[in-house]
Amino acid sequence: MKRIPEPVELMDEKAQAKAYAEADFREPNQLFLDRLLALMGDRAPNHALDLGCGPADITLHVARHWHDCRVDGLDGAEAMLAHGRRLLQRHPATEARVNLICDTLPSALLPQRAYDLIFSNSLLHHLHNPDILWQTIQSTAIPGAAIFIMDLRRLNSPQAVESLVQHYAANEPQILQRDFRASLCAAFTPDEVQQQLNERGLTTLSVHNLSDRHLSISGFLPG
Repeated sequence: MKRIPEPVELMDEKAQAKAYAEADFREPNQLFLDRLLALMGDRAPNHALDLGCGPADITLHVARHWHDCRVDGLDGAEAMLAHGRRLLQRHPATEARVNLICDTLPSALLPQRAYDLIFSNSLLHHLHNPDILWQTIQSTAIPGAAIFIMDLRRLNSPQAVESLVQHYAANEPQILQRDFRASLCAAFTPDEVQQQLNERGLTTLSVHNLSDRHLSISGFLPG
C-alpha cells in the first residue's frame, strides 16, 4: 500500500485535541515507556526532549520517573498543549521541571547540542518531510544521547487498516477513528525508516517492529 500523507501535519482542532487527550492510550503509552526504560537501563538523563508531545502525558511520566531531569516538550498544536498545561498543573512538584513549547519542526526555539535523551511518540507519520525529525535530533542532541522514537507502521492493504481501526477504535469517537485510519495510511514502513536513517548517517539507531501497528527507532548517538 502506498503512503498517503495526512492533509495537515498539526492536530490543532479543539474537538480533535479534546478527543485525543481523553482517549484511552494506556496500552501503547505503557509499551512506549517500558521500551524507553529498557533502553535507558541505569542511565538517568539530565535534560530530555519530547518531540510532538501532544497533551504531555508521556512528558509527565518521564519527568516523574527521573526526578532530577528537566523535560522540554514541543508540539505545534496549541490546542494539544493547553491540555498538557492543565495536566501538569495537577502535578505541581513536577511542573517546574517541564517546559512546553509551541512550535513546529524545524524549530529555532530548541537549544542546540543540549539533550541527552530525545524521545517521540507518534510524530513521524504526521510529517510530510520526515527528514526534519532526524535533522532536529542531530542538531539538538549531545554526543552519546539516547534516542527513542515510536510510531505507527504502514500496513499492506486498506483492508488491514480497516481491520485495525475496528479492533482498536470501534468504540472511540468518529474523529479518532478518522484520524487513526489516516495515520495508519500516512505511516512509514520499517524499510522506509531505515532508509531515512541511512541517508542521515544515523547508523547507530535500530528499527524494530513492536506490535501489530507500531515500530520503534532506538539507540545511542556516537559519543
